[in-house]
Amino acid sequence: MKKSLIFLTGFMGSGKSTIGPILAEKIGYDFIDLDELIENIEGQSIVDIFKEKGEIYFRNIERKILREMIFKLSKFVVALGGGTVTFENNLYLIKEIGILIYLKASPETLVQRIKFKMDRPLLLGPDGKILPEDILLERISTLLKIREPFYLQSDFYISTDEKDIKDTVEEILKKIEDKIA
Repeated sequence: MKKSLIFLTGFMGSGKSTIGPILAEKIGYDFIDLDELIENIEGQSIVDIFKEKGEIYFRNIERKILREMIFKLSKFVVALGGGTVTFENNLYLIKEIGILIYLKASPETLVQRIKFKMDRPLLLGPDGKILPEDILLERISTLLKIREPFYLQSDFYISTDEKDIKDTVEEILKKIEDKIA
């Protein structure tokens, strides 16, 4: 059965929000970033939601918005949050309705991509500042060990290490060409 929703999963910094719009344009789909949608609906940043309301609140809102969204959308590429597939039965629901692609990157690559970004709540220290690089690598490695079993249940994965955006998009296009509506 051909599907009309493509979901990109992977750790923060893996390229979901960068690759998603380019992929969508190439196949004539629209693009939506789940984290950005949550920020717009909630009227505050993900960091502030985590800080003021906690991760459980965020995951519940994320699940609610995801469920509402997937039954209304068609011909969309959706960049999921890094932890979306690890909560409740989000993974099952996403795979049932769309194609799930894991954008895989090594912890070392992820550190280099996100070490200056202050909008990643799980990678900030208690002082609200980005963690030192060695601690950041350790935190990413730990979170990746927890999340990767979920990520690996994707329909397929693409390594984004040492690859430019164009090559990554082309690789995805080859894998999905006969699977999309």
